[in-house]
Amino acid sequence: MTSRKHVCQIVPPYLMQRLNAGRLDQDNAFRAARAEHLTRVLAQRPAPEAGETTAEAGDWTVYTANNGTDLPGEKVRAAGDPESGDESVDEAATGITGSLALFEEVYGRDSYDGRGIEVVMTVHYDRDYANAFWDGTQLVFGDGDGEIFQRFTKAVDVIGHELSHAVTEHSAGLVYQGQPGALNESMSDVFGSCLKQRLLGQSADEADWIIGEGLFTESVQGVGLRNMLEPGTAYDDPNLGKDPQPAHMDDIYDGTDDNGGVHINSGIPNRAFALAAKAIGGSSWDGAGKIWYAALTSGAVTTDTDFAGFAAATIAEAGDHAEAVTTAWSEVGVAPASGTPAPDGEEPAKTVVKVRRSGGFLGRTKEGVAELAPTAAHVAALRDLVGGGVTPSKPKGADRYIYEFEVDGRSVVVHEGDMSPELRAVANELLES
Repeated sequence: MTSRKHVCQIVPPYLMQRLNAGRLDQDNAFRAARAEHLTRVLAQRPAPEAGETTAEAGDWTVYTANNGTDLPGEKVRAAGDPESGDESVDEAATGITGSLALFEEVYGRDSYDGRGIEVVMTVHYDRDYANAFWDGTQLVFGDGDGEIFQRFTKAVDVIGHELSHAVTEHSAGLVYQGQPGALNESMSDVFGSCLKQRLLGQSADEADWIIGEGLFTESVQGVGLRNMLEPGTAYDDPNLGKDPQPAHMDDIYDGTDDNGGVHINSGIPNRAFALAAKAIGGSSWDGAGKIWYAALTSGAVTTDTDFAGFAAATIAEAGDHAEAVTTAWSEVGVAPASGTPAPDGEEPAKTVVKVRRSGGFLGRTKEGVAELAPTAAHVAALRDLVGGGVTPSKPKGADRYIYEFEVDGRSVVVHEGDMSPELRAVANELLES
């Protein structure tokens, strides 16, 4: 399990850099040192015997770091204790109680590992620390910098978000990179929002779908960190810039920052969930939330599952709501992976595949587009191609063609000299269509 350990933080690195360029380096150094420490500790920890749990269900403990960085710190409050009078401690206690109740009462999960492990939390971490994170063994919350961010226990969905990272780590184990990493972030926003709505008694239609509402100080022009229903609209501030989240695959970020855009591209599956929840109706946690949780823990979602794969998993778990879930993913430009059955009585949604050929002696560009069934051989072949993250090699020879293939909003460039006979046949057929 140690290979899955990573530090998942609520504030994206691109915002951290705007707040304090040195803070990101400090965080990276902390994560490296913490990961090394965790490896040593976990290697020495005896494996639990079959049926054994490390704590009673619902157990949690809140510590304070007293504005230092030693973890977990000084114990302040545990499950069953009265309020401490420390605002951050008591907010953490309320948030974790609600989070554990959500997973146990709605999804039948006993703590984040499914076996009742104690949840450890630390508040008052560091000085002016504008972040919250899961480090592989516990949840950590800063007090904010007082200029942009207030204390991170103030928003209950942040607490649910961080605990959900632990749930994901102990179930599908989605790697924290690229589309799987964006799904990892999205799962935390999904259950963080379900927690907030459940505590407020809101339906999916009544919810504001804001993640981190109340974290910003009054000086910031924004409502929260993310807007699940309308990605890209959470803030637009002179200091922070504009919310960069895309709402559709057409605008997906394909750079290397933020572990390949894990906090940026999570807007796409976030919107799919919000749309599905509203279409299904009632409460998000009992409707779409059950579908998303079932998909996450079904075994169909693995460490490297992408958006198309997760869409397929949710549709497979949706039952009578398959049409609503399929439509939600379609509205954000995600076609479910091959083999996903369409709702009864409907034809499978078509998948748009494209090829663009440039170069050649004449320097001409030719394009081809086709709408194919998701199970078509061309679709499967191209999904394998773009999913492999092919890095273009140097062109072999001069005046040869360069091909760009696109499917599900993802693309890859292949030089003519690297084309297999099968891929060349696909390209020629698409260019003639």
